[in-house]
Formats: sequence, structure tokens, C-alpha cells
Amino acid sequence: MTQAVIAATGLFTPEQSISNEELVAAYNAWADRFNADHAADIAAGEMEALTHSSVEFIEKASGIKQRFVLDKAGVLDPERMTPHLPERPNEDLSVLAEMAVKAARDALARWGKPASEIGAVICAASNMQRPYPAMAIEVQQALGIEGFAFDMNVACSSATFGLKTAADFIASGSVKAVLMVNPEICSAHLNFRDRDSHFIFGDVATAVIVEAADQAVDGWEILGTRLKTVFSNNIRNNFGFLNKAALPTGGAEPAAATGLTDKMFVQQGRKVFKDVVPMVAEMIVDHARDLGLDPATLKRLWLHQANINMNELIGRKVLGREPTAEENVIILDDYANTSSAGSIIAFHLHHDGFAPGDTGLICSFGAGYSAGTVFVRKRA
Repeated sequence: MTQAVIAATGLFTPEQSISNEELVAAYNAWADRFNADHAADIAAGEMEALTHSSVEFIEKASGIKQRFVLDKAGVLDPERMTPHLPERPNEDLSVLAEMAVKAARDALARWGKPASEIGAVICAASNMQRPYPAMAIEVQQALGIEGFAFDMNVACSSATFGLKTAADFIASGSVKAVLMVNPEICSAHLNFRDRDSHFIFGDVATAVIVEAADQAVDGWEILGTRLKTVFSNNIRNNFGFLNKAALPTGGAEPAAATGLTDKMFVQQGRKVFKDVVPMVAEMIVDHARDLGLDPATLKRLWLHQANINMNELIGRKVLGREPTAEENVIILDDYANTSSAGSIIAFHLHHDGFAPGDTGLICSFGAGYSAGTVFVRKRA
């Protein structure tokens, strides 16, 4: 069995960002309009008035201070409150593929080898802009890569599931190098008119090159990978191709149906916290011990970046003490929740200071429920 190595990573960050102050101002303006339009119903007790959001509420609930987005104007427009991303001709590179290619080129530059040495491409993300042809195949063509490519979706855990898949391809000898990309336009599936979640997500793309150890120059040995899924409706998005088929005879146009709130991101946050934190912490500790590792000796945790309170509690449970900022990496204050890309951003930006033999953990968790652990060791 050939050892797999994380040889390089890449990152694409959009140029535009939205602060909490800007987001709150937009939401509150919309809420005021809504309350004014429904003043009679509110006064009659038939409808509850919407309450304002606040910077303090957002930071206490999540730890998020800003987020990067592809289109700031559309999100902050109280009349729209969703990004404006015009549909492109079929002949043009799609927006998800374009983001992925930019992250991939960053990874390839750090790798120092030509794209022709890649044997497979995996596009692992929480949302695909179309069913087919696969975004991964589009990325493959744009980079001039031969071999094969495919998309996979395990929501926020897509990257760790993709890393395991890539490592398995290496172990089996199917290919010598795999490119995994995670383009996430989370702003497009977020309901910016929902006070409890309007601040959660941002846009970004990451890339990881997984390579056979016998040809890798340096990098990070993948010591072990483990995946887990448990069905739950507590994080859900009902958007899909059957939405149109569900319309009653003489019903609304499909476009109107897809505007319903359950066709966007919906979660029961407190239930998710209660369910996922112990599940993930136990999974990490069990996997570490099965690999002969003491969880308390992990030099760094690169966890999924959804909520600072979740990450801090998982960090304490895994390390058995209060982690330092260096040990439990947080990037969600700048990037917000970027679904599958979050743990990879954390790894990409904060993997310095490791001596050969030091170990760390890349971990993601989210809808499904789903969770993945990838233990890595710095190579000599």
C-alpha cells in the first residue's frame, strides 16, 4: 500500500468582504421595511415583528467578524439580499470551476510540478451549480490534466471525505497524484433575511494536492483517515431538481418555488451543537488512539470553521485542557463558515512551526450529520 502525502495546498479568496456592521445594517433595514409593510397584522397580534440583528449578537453566537463574498452589493441590497452572479454561456468557464482553478493554480505553484503529473481531480463541495457535466471535469480540462475527474458532496465534510478518497486512490496505485478542490459560494444558499443565520457563511475556494510518498519531496504524511455519517434533519437544504415536479397543477412558476426558505440553508443550531460536539470529539479521540497517538500531544487542530464555541469545546475535549490559539486554529473570524473549505483554509494558513514528526489533525463536520478526521505528520 503506497503512503499518501499532502504535498501542497492552495487558496482563492474573493476580493470583496462584508463586515458585521455592514451586514447588520442591511438586515435591519430589511426588517424595518417588513415591519412597516405588515404593521396592521403586527398590531392585531396576527404576526410577530422582526427584531434587529446586532454585531454583538453575531460575534457572541459565532465568533465571526467578517466574510469574503463574490458579490457584496447584491447581499447588502435590502431589495435583493442575495448575490448577483449572472449566468454564463456554456462555452465559458463556470464560476465554481473558475474559483477552483485559481485555488488549484496556487497549489500547483507551491507544489512545483506540472499539472500533467496529476492523475485525478475531485471537486468536493457543499453545493454544485449544476448536476452535469461535473465541475471537476471542467477544472480538469482548464488545467490540462488527463485521467479522470468527478464531483462529490458531503456538505461541510466534503473536503475530508475527498482527502480520504484521494489517499485511497494513492494507496491502491490508481494514480500518483490527486488534485482535490473545494469551491464554495455559500452566500448563494444562505437566507440573508433570517436573523439567526444571516451572518454564517462566506465564499472561498481551496485546493489540496495529494501525492504518493515515493515521489513527494516533502509535505505531510497522511497517517489515517476516518469517516462517519449519522442521519439528521437538523441541517437541511431542500433545493433540488424535483422542486419543479412537486408544484401543483396551475401552481407557481419554478423560480418562485425555489425562493422558499426551505430551499436554502436551514438549521436547528442548538440541536446541532448538542449532537455534533460530543460525536466529533469522541471520533477524534478514538481515531487517534487507534493510530497509536495520544490526542493530548497533537501540535495543532485544523477543525471545520463553523462556530467558535463548537471549536473551543471540541478542542478542550480532545486535548484534555484549554487549547492555545496556536493549537486550535480559528480563521472563521475573517472567513466565516466556508463549509468544506474551512479546515483546509486553517491548514493552509497555519501549518508553520512544525518539526519533522510533529502531528496534527484536519477535521470537518456538518450536515448529514457527517464528519471526517485526517491525521497528518510532518515529513523530514
